[in-house]
Amino acid sequence: MPTAALDTSQLQNWLAAVARKDAQAFKFLYDATSAKLFGFALRILVKRELAEEVLQESFVNIWNNAGSYQAGLAAPMTWMTTIVRNRAFDLLRRVDHDVEIDADNFDMGIMQAMESTETTPARALEMTEDAKALASCMSRLEGLHRQAMAMAFFHDLSHSEVADHMKLPIGTVKTWIRRGLDKLRTCLTRLEA
Repeated sequence: MPTAALDTSQLQNWLAAVARKDAQAFKFLYDATSAKLFGFALRILVKRELAEEVLQESFVNIWNNAGSYQAGLAAPMTWMTTIVRNRAFDLLRRVDHDVEIDADNFDMGIMQAMESTETTPARALEMTEDAKALASCMSRLEGLHRQAMAMAFFHDLSHSEVADHMKLPIGTVKTWIRRGLDKLRTCLTRLEA
C-alpha cells in the first residue's frame, strides 16, 4: 500500500507499470496522488462536483497516456498536475464560453512556486533538478508559446489538436513549438554550463 511520503522514483515506477496497463499499479498511483490532484483541481474550479469530474477525466488520460510520460521532462506529479490543470481549464471554457482564464498569471505562479526554495504545497510536487531547470526555462517563454508547448508535450496533444484548441493556424503553432524548443535547448544548455 502506498505511503503518504512518496518519492519520485516510486511514482515513476508506477507510471511505467501503468503504461503496460498494470491495473494494480494504477490503483496505487491513484491512491497515492488523487487527494493532492483533487485539491489542485478544486483550487481552480471551486465546485466539488466539477473538480471530481476533472479528476476522473485526468486519471483516464493518465491511464491512456502513461507511456508518453518522460522523466527527463518533468517529475511525475508535475506531469499529472499539468494534465489536471489543462482538463480544469478545458472544463471552465466548456461550462462558460465567455470565461476568461488568466493562464499567464496562473502559469507564472506555478513556475515561481516550483523554483522557490521555500517549503510550499507546490514544492511538494517533488521536482527533480532537471524538472526545476525546465520549469525555469519554460517560465521565460512567452505565454501563448508556453501554453502551446505545454499542450503538446505535457498533455500529449498533436500540433493540429493544439492549433484547434488554441484557435490558431497549425503553421503558427508549429513555428511557436519549434522556436520554443530552440529557446528551451539554449536555456538548458546555459544552465548546465
